[in-house]
Amino acid sequence: MNILLLGSGGREHALAWKLAQSPACDTLFAAPGNPGIAQHGQLVDLAATDHAAVLAFCSEHAIGLVVIGPEAPLVDGLADSLRGAGVPVFGPSRVAAQLEGSKGFTKDLCRRANIPTAGYARVTNKAEAQAALAPFGLPVVIKADGLAAGKGVIIAMTHAEAEAAIEDMFSGSFGDAGAEVVIEEFMTGEEASFFALTDGTSILPLGSAQDHKRVGDGDTGPNTGGMGAYSPARVLTPALEAQVIEEIIRPTVAAMAAEGMPYSGVLYAGLMLTPTGPKLIEYNARFGDPECQVLMMRLEDDLVALLLAVAQGRLAELGSVTLSADPALTIVMAANGYPGTPEKGGAIAGISEAEATGAKVFHAGTALADGELVANGGRVLNVTAKGPSVQAAQAAAYAALDAVTFPSGFYRRDIGWREVEREGGA
Repeated sequence: MNILLLGSGGREHALAWKLAQSPACDTLFAAPGNPGIAQHGQLVDLAATDHAAVLAFCSEHAIGLVVIGPEAPLVDGLADSLRGAGVPVFGPSRVAAQLEGSKGFTKDLCRRANIPTAGYARVTNKAEAQAALAPFGLPVVIKADGLAAGKGVIIAMTHAEAEAAIEDMFSGSFGDAGAEVVIEEFMTGEEASFFALTDGTSILPLGSAQDHKRVGDGDTGPNTGGMGAYSPARVLTPALEAQVIEEIIRPTVAAMAAEGMPYSGVLYAGLMLTPTGPKLIEYNARFGDPECQVLMMRLEDDLVALLLAVAQGRLAELGSVTLSADPALTIVMAANGYPGTPEKGGAIAGISEAEATGAKVFHAGTALADGELVANGGRVLNVTAKGPSVQAAQAAAYAALDAVTFPSGFYRRDIGWREVEREGGA
């Protein structure tokens, strides 16, 4: 069948790489794609915001499956337009995508369905927010309600920082995303991510990962969209995974269906492993980035078969997902200035040499300028490798990264450090 993949980042390159391996994939189209994705499919000039143009393209090219990579088209309702036209699509409806599009929506759902999460307050103006702060103590978490590219979260250590965060959000620093704010209790513990496929009824666990949100080594500096990840996150033990499925994932899927918003796609749960058990931090309505990269490196099943079963409501027909026992680890190479204004146009070389080591380099923010590969975003490359342990995967990924030349970029040197320490490494 012909497949259309929407998106242009490292997540989409990982998906394209895996989709193209399927015997069911005839032609893979990607819009807008990137130079890395172009190695696996045909790039097309198509805006996900133009629903009519996407529908026309699907009709003209006999598209049998559309895979929506990023969150914005999901929140915009593109999946509804495609389903309405009879086109199989992997990704939730507009109302179901509120699980990511509105943090307040998700917190309210957790309250109704008795899903463990942090205490919270939803506020719509500065005065209301300031009044709501008192019961929370410190530290306190201040979140923009809407989509903020992974950056709309402030952990305030003092009342002054909390007041400044509230001022910042309601003054428009995060655009429409900050029109409403969620104030949350600060949770302690280790974070992990859990992924499950669901067609609105059946649930198929997909695996775990742990990412590194802070820009600097030792988890220092501002939050980013993610500076690296590894999978599996063994801190999420089989017993804890079972608890997450029964207490968080299954009640969410059931509540969404019961309330007339069945969720179809991948459900990405960001978790805090607290002393009293796993709690939901927030949901994403799509694969994580860069978590998708390590999951795709470990996935041994046909990705097209999995995603099509979700899109067609046939997930119950499938057995468990097969993942490699070997861990995978990815390192983000970012452009100088990220997570602020990144320096674009920096030359990149050495990707083929990096991949000659057995690693895979996913393009996240690249472009071609006069035939040369250059940086075109904040997160630019995802250097990804597998190994018999996280320490081995880490060593392989950094060895591959050493072959890449990107003078105007930087990266963390400690991705996977928690698990490497648990394994007894350096």
